[in-house]
Amino acid sequence: METSLHQQLKSLYAGESGETEVRLGDYRIDAVVKGELVEIQHGALGAIRDKIRDLLDSHKVRVVKPIVARKLLVKRDSQGGKIVSRRQSPKRGTLLDIFDDLVHFTRVFPHRRLTLEVLMVDIEEYRYPGHGRRRRWRQNDHQREDQHLVEVHEKHTFRTARDLWQLAPTGLPRPFHTGHLAEGLGVQRWIAQRMAYCFREMQAVRQVGKQGNALLYEPVVRRRRSA
Repeated sequence: METSLHQQLKSLYAGESGETEVRLGDYRIDAVVKGELVEIQHGALGAIRDKIRDLLDSHKVRVVKPIVARKLLVKRDSQGGKIVSRRQSPKRGTLLDIFDDLVHFTRVFPHRRLTLEVLMVDIEEYRYPGHGRRRRWRQNDHQREDQHLVEVHEKHTFRTARDLWQLAPTGLPRPFHTGHLAEGLGVQRWIAQRMAYCFREMQAVRQVGKQGNALLYEPVVRRRRSA
């Protein structure tokens, strides 16, 4: 079932001049604004990979990917029932989470007709017990009822491999490996490995050798000059 979050983002992008829920061939498009197709995808980008590839044959497409920066968990005593508690989720999304999705989207992005827009959002998530009211709350003992948009903090737009390369840290050695990338960003190495895979598949970097078991890379694209 479509969440309120999805509906709110569709309305936000459609504005007063756009249309929502437009049928186009075999597909239903979230919004169409001045000839551009807008797809809101809160789930995995890989799930819409083939759809977006087909649409890009003849249309400009904007894929909107919300990442939850902060989530307020609102618990009800039953579906649609009384609110019994509110608390902030300890999980925090970051912009680098986009690479979790891009590893399954590199055969689509970049494309000359495609814009990828990442929104950092705060949401409220409504839950109710999943096994009856008498069971105590446990970590996974719930059903998600709905999600609501609270605020859009940031919007990041990517159209090219160079746009994504801006997320890499400055001052990387040449060549560099994923250990350098992880250290420069202050993240775990597996995150840097996903980033390096995406950069390589998008031809932002090229593999130039190995240092022990570590692959070595050099950038292919240049950073934009500061204004």
